[in-house]
Amino acid sequence: MKILLTGANGYIGMRLLPQLVEAGHEVICAVRDEKRLSVEGQMRKRIQVIELDFLDDVGESKIPKDIETAYYLIHSMTSSITDFDEKEAISARNFNQHLAKTNCKQVIYLSGIVNEKELSKHLSSRKNVEDILYKGTFKLTVLRAGIIVGSGSSSFEIIRDLCEKLPFMITPKWVLTKSQPIAIRDVIKFLTGVLGNERTYGQSFDIGGPDVLTYKEMLHKYAKVRGFKNWIVTVPVMTPKLSSYWLYFVTSTSYKLAVNLVDSMKMEVVARNNKLQQLLEIEPHSYEEAIEMAFKKIEQNLVISSWKDSIVSGQVNEDLGKYIQVPKYGVLKDKQTLQITDVEKVLDNIWRIGGEQGWYYGSWLWKIRGFLDKLNGGPGLRRGRTNADKIFPGDALDFWRVLLADKNSKRLLLFAEMKLPGEAWLEFKIDDDKVLHQTATFRPKGLRGRLYWYSVLPFHFFIFGGMIRNIAKT
Repeated sequence: MKILLTGANGYIGMRLLPQLVEAGHEVICAVRDEKRLSVEGQMRKRIQVIELDFLDDVGESKIPKDIETAYYLIHSMTSSITDFDEKEAISARNFNQHLAKTNCKQVIYLSGIVNEKELSKHLSSRKNVEDILYKGTFKLTVLRAGIIVGSGSSSFEIIRDLCEKLPFMITPKWVLTKSQPIAIRDVIKFLTGVLGNERTYGQSFDIGGPDVLTYKEMLHKYAKVRGFKNWIVTVPVMTPKLSSYWLYFVTSTSYKLAVNLVDSMKMEVVARNNKLQQLLEIEPHSYEEAIEMAFKKIEQNLVISSWKDSIVSGQVNEDLGKYIQVPKYGVLKDKQTLQITDVEKVLDNIWRIGGEQGWYYGSWLWKIRGFLDKLNGGPGLRRGRTNADKIFPGDALDFWRVLLADKNSKRLLLFAEMKLPGEAWLEFKIDDDKVLHQTATFRPKGLRGRLYWYSVLPFHFFIFGGMIRNIAKT
């Protein structure tokens, strides 16, 4: 079957793609930036990639006319607090126009459970997108899910941050709201199970795991699986704004996502029925099983995708390509060079930088800088990295974003997403003479930017010098 996969480099898309390819389908991935599609090797050769932004006006479509099915996995909740619903509506209408030019028979849309009379802005937007897609020239199948639990999912990472960092929690009253979590593995089973299944055409289905739990119970069960106890006290005085700040400072979530999540956490997300489960003969995993499976992936370094690699998890919500040319004029630089002997080992060291590995020197200084960035509204260091030894363009790397990661040319280029009075790049490159070059470039904005650079210059002397020496160690 010829399938269009939108949102192919998103959390769900990256999990679904290998399943479709292995099943023998011809997959066309629609992404805004082809360089950000974290697919390599044989998988890349087996798919077709087209660059398409569904927020742009519809002109001549790049989508092949002979596609049979399409997955609609486009969401904008993390991009804005105010107008994400408008963006989602525009994307859906433009999607309909694109597909009207094709022979597509079925579209599969992953939405949220919308069973409450009063919905949050996030869930209202999901329902509105569903209504728009039903007006398309195709048959629509909607899967409505609540909390998705899996390695790298935003829900799982937030629960993980809260429980691992806070054995004692004072929480807002929304932790008593009921939800029906579902394992990512089961979401993928449902997404593939309805593919080409005419019994699901023109219908919407709720999907969920076997457990209906409050968020408080979910936190307790997480601690149980991990082998420790946690204590949770609920207070009624924490406002939505305070709750958002609480999530933002304690977890790796962005403030925009925290605001939208808190707004939705006041709503119960419980499935109405399990008729699709019976139709497809799928037996979903329990919440505790979902956590155990997530940690198996983490321990084996097999996390395929993470919500934190989304561009909108950082400060630069635009085309990263405009930053890939490091400026030469009007900038301040710290340049370090070192002769090395084992190129491959040093390259491996570079490719492991950040996350659990850290920055090779002055870890406590990096942590302080990350904490200050978080206080100032930046991402801080909590995003970490998705994989311990793999890097792709577009990946989040603590408070940096990967612009270029090319082992063949022995070059890694990062762009700072921390809050700064200017723009900053950090580059590692090994030349043909086995010389490691490490260059920090800063383009200041006005006098404040220059004062910032010179105020941290003494720290640069120790940090960047120690970093290149430790990276070069084999």
